[in-house]
Amino acid sequence: MIAVILGTRPEIIKMSPLIRACEESGEDYFILHTGQHYSYAMDRVFFEELALPAPAFNLDVGSGTHAVQTGAILAGAERIIAERKPDVVLVQGDTNTVLAGALAASKSYTRGRGEQVLVGHVEAGLRSFDRKMPEEINRVLTDHISDFLFAPTAASRKNLLNEGIDDRKIHITGNTIVDAVRQNLALAKEKGDTPGSLGLERDEYILVTLHRQENVDDKARLSGIMRGLMSVRKKFGMEMVFPVHPRTEKMIRAFGIDTRGIRLVPPLGFLEFLQLESEARLALTDSGGVQEECCILSVPCVTIRDSTERPETVDVGANTVAGFSPQGILAAAGTMLSRDRRWENPFGDGRAGERILAVLNGSRG
Repeated sequence: MIAVILGTRPEIIKMSPLIRACEESGEDYFILHTGQHYSYAMDRVFFEELALPAPAFNLDVGSGTHAVQTGAILAGAERIIAERKPDVVLVQGDTNTVLAGALAASKSYTRGRGEQVLVGHVEAGLRSFDRKMPEEINRVLTDHISDFLFAPTAASRKNLLNEGIDDRKIHITGNTIVDAVRQNLALAKEKGDTPGSLGLERDEYILVTLHRQENVDDKARLSGIMRGLMSVRKKFGMEMVFPVHPRTEKMIRAFGIDTRGIRLVPPLGFLEFLQLESEARLALTDSGGVQEECCILSVPCVTIRDSTERPETVDVGANTVAGFSPQGILAAAGTMLSRDRRWENPFGDGRAGERILAVLNGSRG
């Protein structure tokens, strides 16, 4: 039996191909939703929108400090693992859910034969090499306690080998985000025309997303980023649309930050956002997932951070890391707007979910 542990919307999206693969093959599995960012009640629309089965268990841990949140997930996951006795626990990415789920499994001996529960880390081996990022701590620790490391690229595998991880545990599968983008973009186009509903035309607008704590909770940094965005809007004369994260909107208001010229819209569902993203001329973001999605969709990307754990996007010319200064953001936007968009997608052929399931089934005889 496979336990799929997830707790954030990006995890739902990236695990959706694996869940579909389990459904199609008749695999014995269940989904545990930790409720790290939202309660399942709020995330239910994501499962419905993506036509995924509902989770069997919901921890609803909510927000809190890293210690409080991680501890609550660890305790809840341990209880469910003991009750359901899976052979393998799968986690994806770099959140507190990932670390806590992996820890709970690695310390459990509840399989049918009294053996240790195995851990599979989907999207293993990503590194920003910035230990100030809590996500970096989560992904490094999870990799070192996992039994299956599903690396999306050769560069990810190299990171794992450089840290002394046994090559026999590492499997290059591609990234499930390719599967998810391809499967869900087709689904999205059946459901409507998000850019059209906003009065936007293909390649005539710039998409913005910001949500990371280090960007939005610092008044000086957030103000500088907004000045950079406004300078991009002014210089290139393209409409700039910003589906604003609730946390970001709260801090913009609290800090009294000027957003003139930037069109703020409410948060979008994944299918709506995917449509908007696929038709943008440029994306300005601090999201790791958006960097990958833009690379797959041939949309140039500017990353508003000091580093990226997706260096493959930079290597193929799909992305550049701008930092936080207004001047850096403006310069990077100009570079990416002039760049040839015919790069090669480095994240695989859209069959990562199938490959991961095949590895797991092979390991279990």
